[in-house]
Amino acid sequence: MPLRPAHPAYVIYTSGSTGTPKGVEVSHASIANRLAWLQGVHGLTPADRVMQKTPMSFDVSVPEFFGTLLAGARLVVARPGGHRDPAYIAGLIEREAVTVVHFVPPMLRAFLLDERVAGRCRSLRRVLASGEALPPDLVERFHRLLPLPLLNLYGPTEAAVEVTAWTCAPGVRADAVPIGRPVWNTRVYVLDEFLRPVPPGVPGELYLAGVQLARGYAGRSALTAERFVACPFAGPDGPGGRMYRTGDRARWTADGAVLYEGRNDDQVKIRGFRIEPGEVEAALADHAGVRDAVVLAREDRPGVRRLVGYAVPARTARTARPA
Repeated sequence: MPLRPAHPAYVIYTSGSTGTPKGVEVSHASIANRLAWLQGVHGLTPADRVMQKTPMSFDVSVPEFFGTLLAGARLVVARPGGHRDPAYIAGLIEREAVTVVHFVPPMLRAFLLDERVAGRCRSLRRVLASGEALPPDLVERFHRLLPLPLLNLYGPTEAAVEVTAWTCAPGVRADAVPIGRPVWNTRVYVLDEFLRPVPPGVPGELYLAGVQLARGYAGRSALTAERFVACPFAGPDGPGGRMYRTGDRARWTADGAVLYEGRNDDQVKIRGFRIEPGEVEAALADHAGVRDAVVLAREDRPGVRRLVGYAVPARTARTARPA
């Protein structure tokens, strides 16, 4: 059988932190669109050096690998676990003259914590951030230390890495950082509970459509049908397409950008990875010594989010002592 654009290019697993992971099938057409858009934005050349530091279990690694190689640029591979060490990352950027690097916001904050560390990275010409909401104070700190464009990206695994983008320019301050506007051949809808578009400024649920949507969940047709629903809006090819229900809340700004407003459920992100606290709670409660459990994402220090579990011990039968 000849290989076609609709055939799967890769399967990457998401969520299901303690239960059954969801394997997302991404087609060649989906990731090819994402990589073409990336090259259109970056304009990478053979002179560029892109750091590959994202673990392969995170879909951001896909454009780090293939986007770089397709452009003929050089890939600078960080050591295993090196993405957790800001001083090591800064040293590698300086030593290898890295020009493009990606961070999840918590690691970007850690990277910028020591001004001397970040200040050494003068070879950088573009920095990308995605995986979690990007706080405005982090953008301001970034621009104080590195007067570069900071590209804020958004996208679930179910839509070939990222599907919206916003350039945070130096000198521009905002109360909230938009996740931006759709990338090429991608559509974004903010809808109410009846799938009607909401006006600018009104929160609704974020839906995605277009070529970057994944094929669905591998071997899980019922879950695919639940999350990838019929799109009531005609696209470039007419009616009959699909859209992905993200579960994220968002709103349009007056100038046509999208602002992320949080989740409709209890799902959280830790260092860019989606986690279902309910599944972790179920695993804790399944232990013989635990009667009940609850799991929360806590941010005791700004920008440092951790998953914390609370457990109620199971009652044990007391053995009566002989008189």
